[in-house]
Amino acid sequence: MEIDAAASGAMLKRERVRDAILELIEARRPGDAIPSERALCSTLGVSRPTLRAAVDELVVAGLLVREHGRGMFVAAEKITQELVSERNAFSLPRAGGVWTSRLLEFSTLPAGARVSRKLRVSPAAEILYVARLRLVDGSPMAIEHLHIRADLAPGLTSGELEQGDLYEHLRDRHGVQVDEAVQSIEPTVVTRAEADLLDVPELSPALLFERLTTDTRGRAVEYVHSLYRGDRYRIVSRLSLGEARPAADEGHHPGIPPGDFAGGDPVSFSTRGVVQQHT
Repeated sequence: MEIDAAASGAMLKRERVRDAILELIEARRPGDAIPSERALCSTLGVSRPTLRAAVDELVVAGLLVREHGRGMFVAAEKITQELVSERNAFSLPRAGGVWTSRLLEFSTLPAGARVSRKLRVSPAAEILYVARLRLVDGSPMAIEHLHIRADLAPGLTSGELEQGDLYEHLRDRHGVQVDEAVQSIEPTVVTRAEADLLDVPELSPALLFERLTTDTRGRAVEYVHSLYRGDRYRIVSRLSLGEARPAADEGHHPGIPPGDFAGGDPVSFSTRGVVQQHT
């Protein structure tokens, strides 16, 4: 499969605009206004269609509200229900198929306000920003945006991000042993640029994963958000209400494709996610 350079560029530009607007949202309270589209276009140096695509995504995600004639406002906070059993933790299940990666971007840049808060570093600290397309048996499955602390993985190469297990590379080549991951999952839809990369219609349903991974020393190693095709994934949570019991190793946690965490100690989550692929 050939990656459309125009689609990739549009997706990455929209991604940066989305992050800038998220910073504005996170600095405000529900009901607060954010600058107008015209003001944001001028501040961010982007066209109205690019900005509108990012705003539309945040409106669909329930983070922004448009009011005709008044402007855009921070949406009310979402109600969060945690499916947690404090007595039990399960290892990661594993999905089938052959997983591969195609790099869309690999660059070093300042963390910025939002990512620095996630990684607990200075906004000026350097991070490795990686955008990659994940494929299963050659079919596009997900778009990942990785933000990795550059000081923890100096010399990380594009080859390490396209082949093998990233966490094994971090452990064996960079001396960083990942230990824990906190991940959230939300429904969303894909934009036109994302749809082109994932080979699905625009506004198709998708799953948005956000993950913060820390190492055995308690350092935040990476912040990742990933977009998975909704037509190819179904998540089933199994909650144990009895005594803890060992879980069979039969796959991977949604949002963490095979190859990530492979070969290391099991990574525990409070609920067990079973990924089923639809062919």
